[in-house]
Amino acid sequence: MEVSGVKPLSLIGVAGGASAAGAKAGDVTKVTESFGDILENALQTVDNSEKQVRALNEQFVTGQISDVHTLVIASEKAQLGLQLTVQVRNKVIEAYQEIMRTQL
Repeated sequence: MEVSGVKPLSLIGVAGGASAAGAKAGDVTKVTESFGDILENALQTVDNSEKQVRALNEQFVTGQISDVHTLVIASEKAQLGLQLTVQVRNKVIEAYQEIMRTQL
């Protein structure tokens, strides 16, 4: 599983002197689309690592590979990716609930 970094804000359209409060509607749309793309790519990466573990598991069971270390390492990477995804989801839900509790 390859881990890629998070893009700087300048690449997704908010930086460059503009604050989030002063961002134009077009800038917000770009940020939303970019965030959606980043999220989709991250979920795809987690899914790919899960598929890789399944394939390695099948190869190990059928005797095609004898190196159990490769299987264990791939399994741990997939597990960590899933745990990170769950924690990010929990934080997003927490933030949404906090926003909903805010009185206007």
